[in-house]
Amino acid sequence: MTSLDKPTTEDTSADDARAVTEAALFEAFGGVRGMVETVLPGLLFVSIYTVNKDLHMSAIAALAVALVMVVVRLVRKDTVKHAFSGVFGVAFGVVFAMMTGNAKDFYLPGMLYTLGLALAYIVTAMAGVPLIGLMLGPVFKENLSWRTRNPGRKKAYTKASWAWGLILLAKSAILFPLYWWADTTQLGWVLVALKIPPFLLAVYLTWVFLAKAPPPIDVFAEMEAEERAEEERKAAAAQTQDGEGAATAGRHRREP
Repeated sequence: MTSLDKPTTEDTSADDARAVTEAALFEAFGGVRGMVETVLPGLLFVSIYTVNKDLHMSAIAALAVALVMVVVRLVRKDTVKHAFSGVFGVAFGVVFAMMTGNAKDFYLPGMLYTLGLALAYIVTAMAGVPLIGLMLGPVFKENLSWRTRNPGRKKAYTKASWAWGLILLAKSAILFPLYWWADTTQLGWVLVALKIPPFLLAVYLTWVFLAKAPPPIDVFAEMEAEERAEEERKAAAAQTQDGEGAATAGRHRREP
């Protein structure tokens, strides 16, 4: 292998940064299992409703499968935040649809949440505190250091927040007209079809922006280093005091 073929330190560092970014995004957004848990209740609801038009059976089945997924995670001692968020979303939809008697209202809370989230991404990006940075900062162990100490990452988080906001806004622009004009099954199948592709596009763009950004500043490692340095200073000060005390005692013993 020639020197031109050998990977440089910079290439290795870039590969490591991309791997860390991929792992963090996978953790933050739930990965394949999180996507399945997001799609399955709505898919079950629209499938059953398409067959028998029974709102109660469809709603109960969707809520039941969401609860089962939470129980499975609890039994396996996995993180439950994605499953719990799915349960709450399904529960709100079930309650809303039962109260109004309109099966389409099962989807309305989730649609309103998507619209609100889109606006939150856009507003926070415009305000200079991008939401995606607030979400991913703790995952990358950088907290809010990107705001003042790492302008390259702040720029990347801002771009990613704009991407999320515009993608979710486009999704809302498709779904809300269907809520008014389409029937329950049409709306349900379109909504299921739009669950994964926009999400994957937003995650991919986030990965692209962050992979090109400077590496995160590990504030936790900095705090640990400061604590170790403080302990070392205290230990050195204690040794100095002990040495001075011993020297003083020796002088007193030598005095007549």
